[in-house]
Amino acid sequence: MLESAWSRKSVVWLSGVRRVGKTYLCQSIPQIEYFDCELPRVRRQMEDPEDFLSKLQNKRIVLDEIHRLPNPSEFLKIIADHFPSIRAIATGSSTLQASSRFRDTLSGRKTQVWLTPMISQDLIDFGNQDLRYRFLRGGLPPFFLSQEFPEVDFQEWIDSFWAKDIQELFRLERRHSFQKLMELLFIQSGGIFEATRFAGPCEVSRSTISNYLAVLEATWVIHVIRPFSSRRSGEIISAPKTYAFDTGFVCYFRDWHQLREDDLGLLWEHWALNEVHSVLQAPVVHYWRDKRGHEVDFILTLRGQDPIAIECKWKEKQFEPTNMAAFRNQYPAGQNWIVCQDVDRNFTRSFDKFKAEFISIEELSKRIDRLVHHESLKKEEGKSKEDPR
Repeated sequence: MLESAWSRKSVVWLSGVRRVGKTYLCQSIPQIEYFDCELPRVRRQMEDPEDFLSKLQNKRIVLDEIHRLPNPSEFLKIIADHFPSIRAIATGSSTLQASSRFRDTLSGRKTQVWLTPMISQDLIDFGNQDLRYRFLRGGLPPFFLSQEFPEVDFQEWIDSFWAKDIQELFRLERRHSFQKLMELLFIQSGGIFEATRFAGPCEVSRSTISNYLAVLEATWVIHVIRPFSSRRSGEIISAPKTYAFDTGFVCYFRDWHQLREDDLGLLWEHWALNEVHSVLQAPVVHYWRDKRGHEVDFILTLRGQDPIAIECKWKEKQFEPTNMAAFRNQYPAGQNWIVCQDVDRNFTRSFDKFKAEFISIEELSKRIDRLVHHESLKKEEGKSKEDPR
């Protein structure tokens, strides 16, 4: 993934939540020079960017925690504009545009890579495909690999997130209110978000809740899934749903130490969303709901494609076609995928007004990857036609 990103731009912005594996991934790249910007001596070396970078011509470098520099965007801009032979990766816990520390979003100068928590391929690589284990431990590698259940680590992560990400990047006040909102969002993960409902328990205004949510979204901790709609009568058009970034934190804050059968559907939905995000590399997933209560888990709206409807079910027999039928009554064209844990071989089933394909999580990733790759090829073809040469 990083090699592919470097083929497009010399500067790569690698983002993802704290402890998701950004540093380990970077240090595993062959022939890489690693600089930890949290260290004062490293920051002193970089006080004169031109002198520092002139010694790194034709090399691959990692600038870990680059937001610790006084003007990180200027540093990256110098690399992109004046040292094109350098291949640089800069890491951070948020999107570039999220923080005032980045005065320039480097539009056109960088490629972004989003490292999500562990996906299905990672479970194969780690030799442990027990989904219940993954749901409880979560997808941060240190938590997943811990010899003992990492209960203390969850709270330590919350504290570190506040101290190192929120305070350094956003300088928010009212720690209690912010962390209370995080806790409530983790507990109700997968539900409809209404700012007013959280204002009282968090002891802040509705506008402050909305600001906190924007920060949590920018740091990849909460995924905001907005409704898909063409503003037809009877559709929900404004109320978003919110998902925690990781199943481990959902289980921790719900005090789930052993998973019941009833818990698995919600966690499977989170697992599928994580898989989709990993392939798409952007939070561009929607959901659909009408005012009669019909709801489809996820809607993909890739350019040039009819809307793809996705329902997530732990077991194939749990699928009930009413919700999908209501959506397809409004939007007849498009594929319908039912993603199930107990499906090994894909199959198609016909219902009253639509057909649906029952697929595995691995097949979901493959299909989205093909669609994204096809879209990328179309973009490249379009650029070639526009090039007068």
